[in-house]
Amino acid sequence: MMSLKNIDVCRITGSFRDPSGFIFLHDGSIFRQINKVYESHYEQLMQSGLYKRLTNEGLLISHRETDIRTENPDAYKIIRPESVPFISYPYEWCFSQIKSAAKATLRIQQLALQYSMTLKDASAYNIQFLKGKPILIDTLSFERYQEGSPWVAYRQFCQHFLAPIALMSMTDERLNQLARIYIDGIPLDMTSGLLTWRSWFRFGILSHIHLHAKSQGYFGDKQLKGYGNRVSKRALEGIIDNLETTISHIKWRPEGTEWGDYYEDTNYSNDGLQHKREAVSDFLDEVSPETVWDLGANEGVFSRLASEKGIRTVAFDIDPAAVEKNYLRCLKDGDKNLLPLLMDLTNPSSGIGWANDERLTLKQRGPAHTVIALALIHHLVISNNVPFCKLAAFFSGICSCLIIEFVPKTDSQVNRLLRTRKDIFTDYTQERFEDEFNLLFAIRRAIKIKGSQRILYLMVRKGA
Repeated sequence: MMSLKNIDVCRITGSFRDPSGFIFLHDGSIFRQINKVYESHYEQLMQSGLYKRLTNEGLLISHRETDIRTENPDAYKIIRPESVPFISYPYEWCFSQIKSAAKATLRIQQLALQYSMTLKDASAYNIQFLKGKPILIDTLSFERYQEGSPWVAYRQFCQHFLAPIALMSMTDERLNQLARIYIDGIPLDMTSGLLTWRSWFRFGILSHIHLHAKSQGYFGDKQLKGYGNRVSKRALEGIIDNLETTISHIKWRPEGTEWGDYYEDTNYSNDGLQHKREAVSDFLDEVSPETVWDLGANEGVFSRLASEKGIRTVAFDIDPAAVEKNYLRCLKDGDKNLLPLLMDLTNPSSGIGWANDERLTLKQRGPAHTVIALALIHHLVISNNVPFCKLAAFFSGICSCLIIEFVPKTDSQVNRLLRTRKDIFTDYTQERFEDEFNLLFAIRRAIKIKGSQRILYLMVRKGA
């Protein structure tokens, strides 16, 4: 039997809000302490058959109970959850990822009611993507259902899921970035104000957002005195079903963004593109990474070279349409190794929430073994004025191996960037690129891509 002391010092920084328990690290592994106040709810989850049902359907993270004991007087039990390779956040998800996570949350609530339990919270941060599918990672999100009780997580669900889905579909696909500002969910009054007038004619949006927002405004500073306190189980199931129908009917077609059709407007010949694929594949075989981050992945053409080799791969791109297409392709192919995410590398996800450490920065969630950066650095240098020295330092902080492409000024894509601005980039040369990266990386191989002036490099961080 293992005994731990002072495990609070190892507590995950974002795990402090729930009195039912918390997550902590021990010897590099994740554990969850279940507090005594949650004992009856946990036993109901485990003994009712709900845990088995949810884990069998891939909706709840599995865990095993340990024999670890702690001096913490609040502790009832220590469990060890299955590991999630990469933690992502709602503001990094595309439209269909949020929609998939929302539908998974509603399915969990539907099943919980069948076993006389209910979700006490419906935070999007409790959902992660594991092996290509959304899964609930908070084992302590359940509580015993009491007949007549409303769904206490209803407002949270609407703010965390329905609001961004509606805004992305009906107003602007970039509005999910509001979740970076409103960590507790996008306020419904703001959502109502941002939605178009046509949304008032869609019953689900009308009831769950517009009228919900108005009722919040009316009752927000009043004692409810029984208003809405009694909801039959059948009525509650009807609300969940209506939310599911509403979300299923909200659509967004990814089109019209700057880089969503990149591979239909590129200067690569078929031979050149195939040569580039072969070179990247060879580089991956040479370094044999366990994890890959593909930065500027677009629709994931090169990300799949890694995922198809069984490598856990995260594909980042700034374009919502490209990420959406990538995710839909993953669903179609059943790709369990590839996770597409939204990311602006000039303003990557930062530490937010209490004390700026409830949600981790991109760098804190690394490093990856290998980073792929293809057709990327000219955007960062020319469009965003990031010098090579800054790029080299950034890459050296997030990976051991780097597969990177240099795109010269003679390339049509660079000319495209320079059409609307003065060429002040006198240092944008292959020689300067190599000099700056050589300070932090050793160049192992360099290959010129057929039919172009582009150079593909395999680099290894010095000291790695």
